[in-house]
Amino acid sequence: MNGNFERDKILGRIREALRVSAPMPGAHDPILTPAAARAGAAEEKPNVSRWLPAVGATIEERIALFRANATDLRADFRMCDSRETLFNELRALSAQEGWKKIAIHNGELTNKARAALNLPMCQTDEGYDVHEMESCDAGISECDALVAQTGTVVVTTRSAGGRALSVLPPHHVVLARREQLVGDLPAAFALLKLKYAPNYPSFISLITGPSRTGDIERILVLGAHGPKKLTIFCA
Repeated sequence: MNGNFERDKILGRIREALRVSAPMPGAHDPILTPAAARAGAAEEKPNVSRWLPAVGATIEERIALFRANATDLRADFRMCDSRETLFNELRALSAQEGWKKIAIHNGELTNKARAALNLPMCQTDEGYDVHEMESCDAGISECDALVAQTGTVVVTTRSAGGRALSVLPPHHVVLARREQLVGDLPAAFALLKLKYAPNYPSFISLITGPSRTGDIERILVLGAHGPKKLTIFCA
């Protein structure tokens, strides 16, 4: 009997709430009047972009914005003036950290990186042992886009050598092209559509800084569920 009483009370509150008219989505925006909201006038839809972080009007502004966001996220972003500079800096990073073995996949940039480093490797395009990949010092992959607005790297199974390469090694190194740096996520998904539609990859991932957690006493811990370091080279 008590159960029925509580059920009726909950349903009664729901019925009472439904008597109060709620504004249409977007009606709170001063650009869109309630009348226009009810009519669904397309020409008066709110300018959603003004609620979001800036994306930069030029490529230089987007590079600066991506760098600032990546730095805030504890990622290392390096904009290189040429491919030669990129691979020179990659070699320097390898020497600095004492890499002994890398995980890598086939690709225009990754193949050149493999030749530049000349290290033992775990090749993800072939059959591999996950324990062997975990033992690699770094996983080097290409990507599909860099998002300036959030400092995010967009990867897929096809651009990043499968699902595990960007997750298992303790240091994920991304090799990107200048034209892949876009303002926001809609622009990034436009690149994905242009590249893959209608046969999209089975896996699309948004990587925003190295793996982290703050669940325990709000203390930030890097490398909780994936790579502790994220380095992004772009040329």
